[in-house]
Amino acid sequence: MGNLSLVAIAIIAANVIISYKGFNDYGFFERYKFNVGAVRRGEQVRIFSAGFLHVDWSHLFVNMFTLFFFADIVVYRVGTVNFLVIYLLSLVLGNLLSLYFHKNEFHYSAVGASGAVTGVLYSAILIEPQMSLFLFLIPIPIPAYVFGIGYLFYSIYGMKNRIGNIGHDAHFGGAIGGFLVTLIMLPSLLVTDPLMVTLLSIPIIILFVMHKYGKL
Repeated sequence: MGNLSLVAIAIIAANVIISYKGFNDYGFFERYKFNVGAVRRGEQVRIFSAGFLHVDWSHLFVNMFTLFFFADIVVYRVGTVNFLVIYLLSLVLGNLLSLYFHKNEFHYSAVGASGAVTGVLYSAILIEPQMSLFLFLIPIPIPAYVFGIGYLFYSIYGMKNRIGNIGHDAHFGGAIGGFLVTLIMLPSLLVTDPLMVTLLSIPIIILFVMHKYGKL
């Protein structure tokens, strides 16, 4: 838990400080948010910086609460440095997937740590797929792997139907990052739990098959 405290508090503090700056400085927010047109003009820093900006306090709280809840599982298995790698690569891959799917929508903008947090969440599920999750409005525990697979299928549905003001593609890209980087760090999972690795990869495969055949 000591390692968790340091790394989680550092990430949460960075998100709170930078998001607070963005809440009170419109120019700062606009300069560092993810925006397709700006990124394509060469402002690639936005792919990274947008992951530390949020729309409001509730948006920030949900992301940081989820991060704190699942971070310990990942830190315990891979260590502090590798946890940071998973977090940051998931952040970047989430926004890169958004860029890929919205590359011709120059107005498209987004902010939030959701891609990074979803990467940590999917990493934790890959590491502990049988852990039980209790969700609001559902009075019974749900196996983590069922939630993870269901969440990615919902993200595909959200991407296809443009549901809500939510970056479903960033969430999905983050999950891909968490999944792949965790497997690179813990290749033993391919031997010890190949069924779960396969199950958790199914939504990812389906997404790219759908995209290939123009279903997204």
